[in-house]
Amino acid sequence: MMKFTKQNFFFLVGGMIIYVVDIGVDFWVASRYFCQGQYSWSILIMYFRGLSSIITQIFSYEWFKNDWEGTDTGKLKLAFLVHLFHCGIFIRYWFALKYGCQTAFKKTSSTGASEADPSSYIQKQAIDAVTDINMLRVFKTFLETTPQLFLQIYILMEHGKTHFYQYAAIMMSFCGISLSMVDYQISLRKSLPDKDEFQVLSKFMYLFYKLLTITSWILSISLITLLSVRISVILLIFLWICGFTWTLKQHTTFCKSKKMEYLYRTVVGIILIFSFFNIKGKRTKVCISIYYATHTVVTLGILFVYMFWKPSIIKEIYFTIVSILTISSLVLGIIFLVVYYNHFHPTTYCRPQAYSDEVDGVAGQKVRVKTGRFQNFLMQ
Repeated sequence: MMKFTKQNFFFLVGGMIIYVVDIGVDFWVASRYFCQGQYSWSILIMYFRGLSSIITQIFSYEWFKNDWEGTDTGKLKLAFLVHLFHCGIFIRYWFALKYGCQTAFKKTSSTGASEADPSSYIQKQAIDAVTDINMLRVFKTFLETTPQLFLQIYILMEHGKTHFYQYAAIMMSFCGISLSMVDYQISLRKSLPDKDEFQVLSKFMYLFYKLLTITSWILSISLITLLSVRISVILLIFLWICGFTWTLKQHTTFCKSKKMEYLYRTVVGIILIFSFFNIKGKRTKVCISIYYATHTVVTLGILFVYMFWKPSIIKEIYFTIVSILTISSLVLGIIFLVVYYNHFHPTTYCRPQAYSDEVDGVAGQKVRVKTGRFQNFLMQ
C-alpha cells in the first residue's frame, strides 16, 4: 500500500487554503458585479457556486451515511446539520488532516507492517479521507470552477473592459482546476494496487493535457456564445444529453441507491461536456478518440462560422488572439494526451483492492473497512 507522505500533507493544506480563498474570491467578484449593476453575472456566479455546493454536500453526507452505517445516529444527525449549512467539506478536511498528520509526521515501523497493523490502518484512513475530498473537488471543478471560468472569459470577450477582480477570478479558476486534476491523478494512482507513485513528469503531462484541452474548449464555447447565446445553450444541452446517455449505457455502480446513482450520472454528463473521463475503468481508446475528434471538428466549425457569418469580427485583434489560443491549446493538449497515454498512463486499471471486510483495530477489536469508493469513480 502506498504511503501518505509529508508532501501529500502539504498538498492537502494547500488545497484547503485554495478552497477557502476561492470562496472569498467568488463572493468578492459577485459583489463587484452586483454593485456595478451587472446582476445577471452576479447571479450566475453565485448559482454555479450554490449548485456545486449542494451537489457536493449531498454526496459527502451520503458517503458519511455509508461509512457510519450501524454506528451512533447522533453522529449522523450532527453530520447532517453541518452539511445543511454547507460545511461538510470542512469535516472531511478535519479527518484528512488528523489522520494525515499522524501518518506523515509520526515514525512508524516500515518492516513487517500488515493491513491489520494500527499504523497501516491510520494510513489507509488518511488516504481514504483525502480521496473522498478529491472526488468532491472533481465535482466542484466541473460544476463550478470550469463554468465560472467560461463565464469570466465570455464577459471579457463580450465587453472588453477588464478589472483586477476578473483576472483574480480567472487565476483562481485555473489554480482550482490545476490542483484538482493533479490531486485527482495522485488519488487514482494510490487506488491502483502494486503501483508506484507518479513521477513529476507524468503529473505535468496529465495536467497540461487536461488544462489545455479544457481551455481550448472553453474558448470555443465562448466564441459560439458571442455569436448566439441560444445556439450555445442548445449545444451544451445536446452535449450533456450525449454524455448522460453514454453514462447510462455504461451501467455505472458508484452509489448504493438508485437515486444517488442517477444524480451521479447526471453530474458525470456535465463533466463530460468539458473533459473526457473513463467512467468504468475500461480501455476507451476509441471513445476518447471520438470525443476529442468531435471537439476538434466543432472548434474548427465555430471558427469557419465566424468567417462566413461575421467576417468583420475576424479583423478585430481579440478574435485573432482567441483563435490562436484556441487552436494552439487544442493541438498542444492533444499532443500531451498522446504522450501521456503512450508513455505515462498506468496500464493496469482499477480493481477492487484486497482489503478484507474487517481488520484488527488498535485495541484488538474488529474495525470495519469498506472497499474504496474510488474503485467505481471516474478513471483517466
